Amino acid sequence: MNRLVMVICCLGLASWSWAGNPVDESAELTEVSTAFELCDGPAWDGAGSLYIPDVKGNSLHRYWPKQNKFAKVLDGTRISATYYNHGQLYVSDNGNARISILSGKDLKTLAILDDSEKPQNRPNDLVVDNIGGVYVTLTRQSQVVYITADGEQSVAVEGLETPNGITLSPDGSTLYVASYIPKKIWAYDVTSPGKTTNGREFSAMDDGDAPGADGMCIDRAGNVYCAGATDVWIWSPSGELLTKIRTPTRPINCAFGDNDMRTLFITCFGGLYAQPMLVSGKPPHPPSMADLQPGNTNRPSTEIPKSIHAHLDIPYATYGDRKLITDIFVPVTDRKSHPAIVVVHGGGWVKGDKTKFRALALELAKRGYVTAAIEYRLAEEAPFPAAIHDCNAAVRFLKANANKYAIDRERIGAVGGSAGGHLVGLMATGWNVPELQGNGGWGDWTSRVKASIVMAGPMEITTGSVAERSRDPKIDSFSNTFIGSRIDDAPEQYALADAHLKISGDDPPILFMVGEHDNPERKQPSRKKLKAEGVWTDVKIYADGKHGCWNQLPWLTEMVGDMDTFFREHLGK
Repeated sequence: MNRLVMVICCLGLASWSWAGNPVDESAELTEVSTAFELCDGPAWDGAGSLYIPDVKGNSLHRYWPKQNKFAKVLDGTRISATYYNHGQLYVSDNGNARISILSGKDLKTLAILDDSEKPQNRPNDLVVDNIGGVYVTLTRQSQVVYITADGEQSVAVEGLETPNGITLSPDGSTLYVASYIPKKIWAYDVTSPGKTTNGREFSAMDDGDAPGADGMCIDRAGNVYCAGATDVWIWSPSGELLTKIRTPTRPINCAFGDNDMRTLFITCFGGLYAQPMLVSGKPPHPPSMADLQPGNTNRPSTEIPKSIHAHLDIPYATYGDRKLITDIFVPVTDRKSHPAIVVVHGGGWVKGDKTKFRALALELAKRGYVTAAIEYRLAEEAPFPAAIHDCNAAVRFLKANANKYAIDRERIGAVGGSAGGHLVGLMATGWNVPELQGNGGWGDWTSRVKASIVMAGPMEITTGSVAERSRDPKIDSFSNTFIGSRIDDAPEQYALADAHLKISGDDPPILFMVGEHDNPERKQPSRKKLKAEGVWTDVKIYADGKHGCWNQLPWLTEMVGDMDTFFREHLGK
């Protein structure tokens, strides 16, 4: 075995078996604010702010970390927890025994749990699934109640002692509930929305007699977080205790937030604290309903029309107990099969998620393509080649499950932007490199795509701007985190990640898309080499476009039109 293969095998094994500490131990827990009487279940809105209820202060607050700014949103209402999903803030209105949705400066009732003069059925914590259904704990009643998006109620869990914190696995298949007094965490299989089975003890806290299995959250790797008597406990999806985060005072609840979703915000008896993490939280789904779309802005719509069937949070690859998920959008037509496109988000390989390209995936689906917007393992969870392993596993998953999602497995393409563009370029030119395939599943199928679109992603890694930034000691280069080393310390790894070096005559057609102000010239070496190898290639340059213009109007509309023309020609339709 040569040195290159040995290095790749070791890195592949390390990323496959990742089960380490998700806490960024190079950064300390910091105090954000102590200006609360007793803050409880926080929620990140996906757009720059955190909601924090002050349960004793009968108020709801909003915090913008970037500006270090606070504002009071509601006053005179006892709120025990919040949860943001689908463009809405869901509120556990403990004081009025109901579940509500924040609408402007008012609470709109979704469900009344107890309308008696002295209500007993008061909601504690809540979590919202990917279709807008709410699971809420009723601590006194030993129940978890499920409330549909239309407000209908049913019991999801019965007879659990003092249920408190609650969360869902990223794919929605497992419901976790904290039993407050015995300090146990229970797991339930979700068989359908609001229906559970196979309740079993997931884990327990052994930190003394004080009660305290309180609020919960989850990260994108499926690690489970729960506030205990003195620490926030973190378990792997298989129940292995990974670590604890000690807080200055007793923790109450927690939620992920910040632009990269890699800050764990912890509410405590003493206030709000923040802990940087290596693994990001699961982001909220964007709004899918028409009345929640942005107004007169350059943000495109994420409305899911009736002409598209959405399959959200579908597992497509598995590495140990780590599941990777995708959102699949299928046109509702009489056709038995459609061409399919894997959609790969950007974010410098270190941030971003599958929902960031939701509008692009939907626009392509409206034109008759099955689209799969995928998540992949980000660099600080698992370095290269983990991300490309995931992308290639997604292609194999679509081929293996072609009948289920009305896909023509012979007509699958890919599109990606920025770091996602690099990964799509590597999918196109490295499809026959064994070290790039990984063991995420579906090994009976090839990961070769039939056509690819690279939007402003680097093809060259060993040369050009990526290599220059890697060598610059003044720059904290994304590529150094992605690869795990600077280029001169790991030249073989950079070569393996270089899509330009792998160009050959067997590669699929590659279309490059780039904004006018996003250095269009950098793709010229790869275009020249592709043409020399007899591979179809072209470039589209968009007037006044900057990096990321594919997620903005008016560029998205024009770019999707050009994508459709390209895929029609090279995938067939």
